[in-house]
Amino acid sequence: MTVGIYETNLDGADLRIGIVQARFNEDVCHGLISACLAELKHLGVADEDILHVTVPGALEIPLALQKMAETMQFDALIAIGAVIRGETYHFELVSNESGAGITRVGLDAGIPIANAVLTTENDEQAEARMEEKGTDAARVAVEMANLAIALEELAEATSEE
Repeated sequence: MTVGIYETNLDGADLRIGIVQARFNEDVCHGLISACLAELKHLGVADEDILHVTVPGALEIPLALQKMAETMQFDALIAIGAVIRGETYHFELVSNESGAGITRVGLDAGIPIANAVLTTENDEQAEARMEEKGTDAARVAVEMANLAIALEELAEATSEE
């Protein structure tokens, strides 16, 4: 095996991206998805190569991601949501379980998933972070999709030798 360096690839052309967006905390989620879609377009992902679905809240995101992954139609997935602390333990439950579910789907399915589920103390923190987090999610999805494709090609080339 030749030792080398893989250069980061943010070219979204020909990539297929699936997005699951929670509707709870709608204003913040709208800001996240707007920034994400704008960045995907900037990176060259065609509108027709993006499937955007919505679910009620952050706990429903992993199942929708799993179903999308099972189709084998996507190079990467993006989870978008906002969990804002309230006065009960529910914040910890939703934050921890949605995050663990998103990670598990990605590892089990072998597909990159950009986790853009904000977990903040209040609305102001969420609003301050939504644009940057949405943009980052698009960049992570494209970068990791290209890396996964490159590593799959490397594995195929190595097995043919």
